[in-house]
Amino acid sequence: MNIGKLEVVQIREAFRHEAHNFTVWLETNIDALAQRLNMQLTVVAREKAVGSFNVDLLCEDSDGDPVIVENQLERSDHDHLGKLLTYLVNLEAKTAIWITTEPRPEHQRVVDWLNESTGTDFAFYLVRIEAVRIGDSPFAPLFTVLVAPDEQTREIGETKKELADRHHLRLEFWTTLLERSRTRTHLFSNKTPSHDHWLGTGSGRSGIEFNYLILKDGAGIDLVIDVGDYDKNKAVFDRLYAHKDEIEAEFGDVLSGADWITSVPVVL
Repeated sequence: MNIGKLEVVQIREAFRHEAHNFTVWLETNIDALAQRLNMQLTVVAREKAVGSFNVDLLCEDSDGDPVIVENQLERSDHDHLGKLLTYLVNLEAKTAIWITTEPRPEHQRVVDWLNESTGTDFAFYLVRIEAVRIGDSPFAPLFTVLVAPDEQTREIGETKKELADRHHLRLEFWTTLLERSRTRTHLFSNKTPSHDHWLGTGSGRSGIEFNYLILKDGAGIDLVIDVGDYDKNKAVFDRLYAHKDEIEAEFGDVLSGADWITSVPVVL
């Protein structure tokens, strides 16, 4: 059986000039790229003017929506990343394909981030281009898709957005609560809002801390006793428990918990 060996050659051996050779070849062989991306592409224009710039290829997908293709027969750089986004916005496209011979890891992370952070109708691809041949055969381009939108990426992005929204709501909640709290106690007067589901402050005694809590189904207050030793912790608790009635009278409500543990439901 005679099987040839695939050889990777310098891209400039196959395409001496990016615009005059590679982009022209890709215009007439766009299916070679489309098949690797598992999508349908039709070329609308080559070197389409966008202000003082020119997008390498403006295509359409199967729905007739514009698709940007930016070629770079060299190591990826910020200039081409900026152009890709400029073309995307100005041509009102939602799909962008960046082809480069040597994608930098930091640029690959950016394209991943774009897929995570933009809406589900946006799609960003990073594709590595190599030139190959077998023996004395003609040169052929080899496309390797490094970054593409997928369901997992979208889910990660949605989770991050949910977390960001949750953090924003917590900041609003803590800001309002601290304003109200300062009218009743000085314990939290020096605290600032946070992204966490709890907000703690010292009691003035080492190892004893008060916490405001946001729970799944409500809110609460904790008194945390941790002076570094179980027996000492228990002694502090016992002294507080001995004054249970006085503490509840001062607090204005019955403290909950079968063993008078310090989680206290409150209405805020």
